[in-house]
Amino acid sequence: MLKRGMEILPDYAFETAAMARGCLRVAGVDEVGRGPLAGPVTAAAVILDIRCVPEGLRDSKVLTAERRAALSIEIHAVAEVSIAHASVEEIDELNILRASHLAMIRAAAGLSTPAGHLLIDGNMLPRDLTCTAEAIVKGDARCLSIAAASIVAKVARDALMRELAQHHPGYGWETNAGYGSKSHMQALLDMGPTPHHRRSFAPIRNILCKELSSTS
Repeated sequence: MLKRGMEILPDYAFETAAMARGCLRVAGVDEVGRGPLAGPVTAAAVILDIRCVPEGLRDSKVLTAERRAALSIEIHAVAEVSIAHASVEEIDELNILRASHLAMIRAAAGLSTPAGHLLIDGNMLPRDLTCTAEAIVKGDARCLSIAAASIVAKVARDALMRELAQHHPGYGWETNAGYGSKSHMQALLDMGPTPHHRRSFAPIRNILCKELSSTS
């Protein structure tokens, strides 16, 4: 990791180490959307070209929405990018961790040419990977490829939630991205869950149970 003043910046050390072991195509993989009450979980896989890495790559959570959007455009222009999702139905069936891993596997599989090694944010590797991989705790803050993946995944999912908000107004998804904000929770109480709400999540399950008990 690099340091600028008190700020710790992601660098290319993990990619360089993997390449030194003979892995020429190294992809960073990250997901976004584990915590929301609605919408899919989204993952991205990114293979950067070290000769043209966009300036200012960071963990997506520390960037403004405007900066994320600008960087996402730059990343798509100079890197190999694949974005994939796991649906609400898959989240409810598998659980959110396994669904997140499924989205990561799909993102890696969607690269134009398969990666030889994956750098995956977190402390656990998905099952059934088809290449070598390593889990990197806080990888989006430490590894440039994972930071890039975190940015494009976040921008893609936010855009998807804004689109869903047009079909289901009143829940505030265009601003809360499906997270359980105060206004979102009030809308759930007033209007009930939509097909895009995660029924396996306790707040949604509790509302559905109350609806069922009130009609029985």
